[in-house]
Amino acid sequence: MHREGVSPNKHTFPLLLKSKTHIPFQIFAHSSKFGFASDHFFLNTLLSVSAKCGFIESARKVFDEMPQRDVVGYTALMDGYVRTGRAREALNLFLEMRASGVAVDEVAVVSAFSAAGILCCVWLGRWIHGFYVESGRVVRDVYVSTARVNMYLKCGCCDDAMRAFLDMPYRNSVSWNALLAGFVQLNKFKDVLLLFDAMLLEKVEPNEATLATALKASAHLGSLEKGMWLESYIGTRKLELTSVLGTALIDMYAKYGCVEEAFRVFEMTCVKDVYPWTALIHGVAMNGDAMDALSLFSEMLSSGVRPNEVTFIAVLSACSHGGLVSEGREVFEAMERDYGVRPGVDHYGCMVDMLGRAGRLRETVEGMAEESEEVWGALLGACVIHGDVEMGRYVGDRVIELQLYRGGRYDALANLYGRSGDGEGAGGVRRRRRRRRRMKEGGVEKAPGCSWIESDGEFHHFLVFDTSHIASQAVYTTLDNLTPHMEGEDLSFLMDPIFHS
Repeated sequence: MHREGVSPNKHTFPLLLKSKTHIPFQIFAHSSKFGFASDHFFLNTLLSVSAKCGFIESARKVFDEMPQRDVVGYTALMDGYVRTGRAREALNLFLEMRASGVAVDEVAVVSAFSAAGILCCVWLGRWIHGFYVESGRVVRDVYVSTARVNMYLKCGCCDDAMRAFLDMPYRNSVSWNALLAGFVQLNKFKDVLLLFDAMLLEKVEPNEATLATALKASAHLGSLEKGMWLESYIGTRKLELTSVLGTALIDMYAKYGCVEEAFRVFEMTCVKDVYPWTALIHGVAMNGDAMDALSLFSEMLSSGVRPNEVTFIAVLSACSHGGLVSEGREVFEAMERDYGVRPGVDHYGCMVDMLGRAGRLRETVEGMAEESEEVWGALLGACVIHGDVEMGRYVGDRVIELQLYRGGRYDALANLYGRSGDGEGAGGVRRRRRRRRRMKEGGVEKAPGCSWIESDGEFHHFLVFDTSHIASQAVYTTLDNLTPHMEGEDLSFLMDPIFHS
């Protein structure tokens, strides 16, 4: 266009901004030469592109220097704040927009719902819905309704989310995906599979994200039959086994212990980026083959794939469970030095677990750089395993200080004191009583153990001491009937398969 001698107009540079989002400031400088730097349409586009590229401070500067601010500029900056996790500033901007008299539209309401969800302000989300959506000030379309469902799920309000979902005038794959992903985040895995079946009944075609979510739910529930059906569904629909789907299938089969199936899926995956590699390494390590996990890690590096922080967690976990201390240390030191991945809480937790299993507890305290509950908790567990009373007392006090609400930490520390053999019988009892009192006063309650099993396509949940399930009632009734006759009797019959059946 320049060579043809055609001069740009006010519509030229906004299009350039949208097509070259990685250099917005160069285009801004170029537009200034042609006198369009103060054009309102161009400034709105510059603000939006800067916010989407992560230049949120520059976007704010553009916004502050704009002679006129409309709903487009407000919404673009709000969306930028939400993307960068600055939800409170997004809501402040929303209130500022209302106070300035700028008309709120559907896009602004979606951003406000997102910010309210991040901050878990369910009351504010309800107010936004009532004031703008129910009153008809904005159109209740699928995007507004989906954002409302997402907000309720982020606030942990499953029933409200379900009512909002059923109240939607139209439901597409985006709204279904939002509901399924939210239920996965809240560990409602059984509900996820039920909702997935309902989605198919409504003739809504699941996409890659939907299938990955369903696979994750079936993996957590241990439903191999459902997972295999999902893989068959993917094959029947002739869907490409992308990185997302391949990773979900690998993770699912690995959790079932089907390592060969996980390798088969890996070979079939079209794009072998860091995610399927990490899932395979983690799956092999989880099934007890630490050396193979390290071999896969080396093979991944040789193929040119750069590891991320999750990859290193998988490799360090393998080293921990395989007792490969020197290899684990080498990987840990190479993280930031060679790959620019800064160790986080989970990485330090893996190192503590690895050194603790090897009985090298002193090294963990000297090298520990993270003040984390999980890291200190892992260290306390290592002290209990190795019976290091002196260090365990110090670590236990620190753990209780950090996790006053975790009853299991008190139990671990009590077990360690019980092994101390310090002869303070009465003092030990007083410490136990004091621990119980602290648990009661602090509202500490240990979460009951839970398990589930799939039988004939139905999931059965069992909690410790919960006799509500019919199978639990039969077991406890049998034990109650046996109790008066058990003393001094031969109990070898309890091992008989007929008894268990």
